[in-house]
Amino acid sequence: MADFSLWDILRNLLLALRWTVVLSLIAFIGGGIVGALLLFLRLRGGKAIGRAVGLYVQLFQGTPLLMQLFLAYFGIALFGVDVSAWTAASVALTLYTSAFLTEIWRGCVASIPKGQWEASGSLALSFGEQLRHVILPQAVKIAIAPTVGFLVQVIKGTALASVIGFVELTKAGSMISNATFKPFVVFSCVALLYFVLCFPVSLYAKNLERKSHGRRA
Repeated sequence: MADFSLWDILRNLLLALRWTVVLSLIAFIGGGIVGALLLFLRLRGGKAIGRAVGLYVQLFQGTPLLMQLFLAYFGIALFGVDVSAWTAASVALTLYTSAFLTEIWRGCVASIPKGQWEASGSLALSFGEQLRHVILPQAVKIAIAPTVGFLVQVIKGTALASVIGFVELTKAGSMISNATFKPFVVFSCVALLYFVLCFPVSLYAKNLERKSHGRRA
């Protein structure tokens, strides 16, 4: 049994924590870009495209993220493409995040009164100009709090990437636990690091939501 002190355990977990942060940022930024594109298609693309985007959202929201990770890791390999755990985790989490973000943002856009669309349309603004100058400035204020709040779910979702061999915080905790035979100590440290990472984001999202409600009141 390896003789690991508490500091040794924390140091190794902190090294793995950076990959949790990087994967979370890739998923959140990539998911945001894909989600924004899907939102535009849903608003502008007609009923057929709207239904296709809705099906995409239902598919990723209605299936476990764990299964999506397995399909990304093993499914892409069926086409003869060598997929690393890093690539598979990034793709799966990006698609998963995009489905939730596009639905969050669709709800925020839908919350804008139809009179805003009609008023901006009466000014002969194009669809893009209506979005840019009238609808999105209002929708963004509503969307900030739930969007930031969803980042916590993305961070926690990265833990599932350990099942395909991606060495992030949870996977590192499992490896250190196997080496030290101190699962309680190791996973207590893992939980503490997740809390340190997620709690400020949750608190910030709640503050944003409170301010948003205060402005609307």
